[in-house]
Amino acid sequence: MFRLAIDIGGTFTDIVLEGDGLSSLKVLTTPEAPEKAALEGSLALLCENNVDFSDVSAVIHGTTLATNALIERRGAKTALVTTSGFRDILEMGYERRFEQYDVNLELPAPLVPRELRMTVDERMDAYGNPIRVPQQGEIDAIAARLRENGVEAVAIGFLHATANDAHERQVAEWLRDRLPENVTICLSSEVSPEIREYERFSTVAANAYVRPLMSRYLNRFDAAMRARGFSGEFLLMLSGGGLTTVDQAARMPIRLVESGPAGGVALGARVAREVGVSRMLAFDMGGTTAKICFLENARPATARRFEVARAWRDIKGSGLPVRIPTTELVEIGAGGGSIARRDTLGRLAVGPKSAGAAPGPAAYGLGGTEPTITDANVVLGKLSPEGFAGGRLALRPELAVSAIEEKVLGPLGMSSCEWAAAGITEIGEEAMANAARVHAVEQGKNVSVYTLMASGGAGPLHAARLAEKLGISRIVIPAFAGVGSAVGFLSAPIAYEVARSVLAPLGRIDLDRLKRLQSEMADEANGVVRPALAKGFEPDIAIAAELRYEGQGHALRIGLEGPVETQEALEKMRFAFVETYRSVYGAEHNGNAIELVALSLVAKGPEPVVATVTDGSFDPRPATPIGEAAVFSSLSGERVTFARYRRGDESPGAVFEGPMLIVEDQTTIYAPEGWRGYVHALGHIVLEREGAV
Repeated sequence: MFRLAIDIGGTFTDIVLEGDGLSSLKVLTTPEAPEKAALEGSLALLCENNVDFSDVSAVIHGTTLATNALIERRGAKTALVTTSGFRDILEMGYERRFEQYDVNLELPAPLVPRELRMTVDERMDAYGNPIRVPQQGEIDAIAARLRENGVEAVAIGFLHATANDAHERQVAEWLRDRLPENVTICLSSEVSPEIREYERFSTVAANAYVRPLMSRYLNRFDAAMRARGFSGEFLLMLSGGGLTTVDQAARMPIRLVESGPAGGVALGARVAREVGVSRMLAFDMGGTTAKICFLENARPATARRFEVARAWRDIKGSGLPVRIPTTELVEIGAGGGSIARRDTLGRLAVGPKSAGAAPGPAAYGLGGTEPTITDANVVLGKLSPEGFAGGRLALRPELAVSAIEEKVLGPLGMSSCEWAAAGITEIGEEAMANAARVHAVEQGKNVSVYTLMASGGAGPLHAARLAEKLGISRIVIPAFAGVGSAVGFLSAPIAYEVARSVLAPLGRIDLDRLKRLQSEMADEANGVVRPALAKGFEPDIAIAAELRYEGQGHALRIGLEGPVETQEALEKMRFAFVETYRSVYGAEHNGNAIELVALSLVAKGPEPVVATVTDGSFDPRPATPIGEAAVFSSLSGERVTFARYRRGDESPGAVFEGPMLIVEDQTTIYAPEGWRGYVHALGHIVLEREGAV
């Protein structure tokens, strides 16, 4: 049987078919109906391989649709029903400015306007005891206002619903009876059952905002594939790196906001195991954004807090906070389609705005007139007009030249189109390198000791310069790098995470209550994972705890050996926290009480088997060039002759010497003088910088 992986990005849709081997296809995304390009591309790839949809056992999908809906504010008309006195919490936020001294600062507008934020005279105390119960008369009035305003989605978020969700459920039931059937209702106690009201309300509002759009999209896509004979499992990639069912994805679409980038991280984990790398920096650069993630022993760091739709120069705090399981990565507005321009201070700036798939970079010849990083690479000679995107898109260098001359060369008074193009790529690469440096400092890591893995349509083009800026001496370009996130989907296990707030000192933990809580969490996670697993497989359970010293505002996440059901397990958890706190902060607070803030539990199916082959099974031999290319060098100010190779022509053991361009259907590898490479036994290309220590 076959599996199909589909990654819908802002510019391209990548499709990979897994059977006896892998085959792939890259097509332009259709923003107005993302499933259109995905379906047409899937049918084309299946046809090329003489495969029918009926032969496909699973379709694994990742999409940026939820993220784009939040960024572009084109979700459903959404209302928030909350506790009396908390109507404005979405605007109050953290009650601080994300840029202290910027007098022109604009706070992100909430997803729900004030006139659609409605309150109920109800109250739970912090322990879940009801103080005031909601009244049906209030709900009648609220329902009437919701109908009058044509609301499509309702988010319900009450104070202390994490301790007792009875009021949220009661109000949801009453509203369900009073509103049209097509109105979706989301509860904060289901979407984000953790303390901190602003983040919880923001998360449930975001989920309600995108759920009608996502559920319609997923149902359309599923129905279209079923109509063509597909009868297998339709699975979605989650931001946390696992797979879930289409029904669960439609119910909790906020967990899909980083599903595409999570595929690139999953590929990084797989490649790290295959080549035996303990420290890897996964770098994925597509048409719209670039993503960076550190992996230790083939595992990425994870988090439960994320910020989406940053509206102010990519500054932390300028977006919408959501509490969902996600991989710890940095996303930069620097992709192949990132637009170059002269900014208000007269400087060359690149991104974060992207030309996307429509109209796309100028060189695509689809109506785009803005110069982009892709156009710069065409002008520099790094991208050949022939064979781009597997020959499905013929690049037009003259349009790239015109766009750069008009929008960059002239306004900035630069000496030549080549120097303007070199400036565009340099600014984009420095933005990515700086993001990696800052993320490394935040994580306490030395970035220069990592191996860089580059994927995405643009990643291999910029990997060498990025590595040089970061002091990295080794790069891995995986097989099928140009569709790397889609390949990563095929490496991801079926998994689902749930979390619950606890907030109790370890010395006063009620173990019986904690046992019941963990059992409920396991039942919820297993209920999502078990139906998607093959018969005979049971999910593995992993538990983590968030702990802090009493009085502190931030907690540390600690992995646990198993459920906390005994006093001995409590002591082990306490010891692990103290050791972790010492390693992170260099201190410990003897005698201070320790609080358990939250528990998280992951149910996960089996991981796909990963091959591990050493490189010693072949004799090195020179690769065979297919031609030459004249590439502009900013070091010499002249064009330099690069050898061109076709990746598909070379087998394990082939050795490349820079300066070189290695072309394949979905991407091009660029490596200047001073780099050499070879084909790994599993088909990956490993680049090494000469003279690097």
